[in-house]
Amino acid sequence: MSAEASMGQAPTPADRLAHAAAVVFDTDGVITDSARLHAAAWKEAFDACLRAHPPADPQARRPFGQDDYLRYVDGRTRMDGAASFLAARKVALPLGTLDDPPGTDTVGAVAAHKERLFTERLRTRGVDAYPGTLRLLRRLRERGVPMAAASASRHAGELLDRSGTLPYFTAVVDGTEATRLGLPGKPAPDLFLEAARRIHAPPGRTAVIEDSLAGVEAGRRGGFGLVVGVDRTPGTTYRDALLERGADLAVTDLSELLTDSTEG
Repeated sequence: MSAEASMGQAPTPADRLAHAAAVVFDTDGVITDSARLHAAAWKEAFDACLRAHPPADPQARRPFGQDDYLRYVDGRTRMDGAASFLAARKVALPLGTLDDPPGTDTVGAVAAHKERLFTERLRTRGVDAYPGTLRLLRRLRERGVPMAAASASRHAGELLDRSGTLPYFTAVVDGTEATRLGLPGKPAPDLFLEAARRIHAPPGRTAVIEDSLAGVEAGRRGGFGLVVGVDRTPGTTYRDALLERGADLAVTDLSELLTDSTEG
């Protein structure tokens, strides 16, 4: 316990994480700086769809933006994200499947277009881990805290490998595994619960660290002992939204979760 907590002051974010017996991390936007690649790929795919199928309401024809990414797409599976955004803009397309050729004629085609664009960006531009996240991963490993990574993206393992963070995790549950196991996407908690199960961690003693609204809601629904929201956006609006959706606390960088007890 920190000196502040022992004197009766409110515990800091680092104090609260220090009591967790295990930690489950989301990947995009939490461990790796890859959310920007996802957002750019979604924007190109959705904007092409809006041009091909312009909504009746002129206001709904506006280009895909950052707020749309955070509200409708971030943290969700590709099909769920594509369906959610297109429904919000009242673009009625057949559902299709992820095996549809990339394009704009079905929800699956739009999701497949996004996937192709993201893969191209990942191969050409690469991805890095956030420095604050790396510091926290090192300290937790030194303490022997079990860690798992969970993501709706089927690229999670590749992202972790390319960023040099894969060795920190005892288990990785990605989109491919979620599909194989029939796990529903966030805000259902199943992805995080499966990750915790694989590291033998009771949810009530496990922390979830997540940057999406759907993800923090999933952590809350799963009964996790601590749900940390990560807000890397300017201003306080998104931070407030994370707290409203179920985060126990919100930080702008994972270095805020470092304290004497987490630094070894």
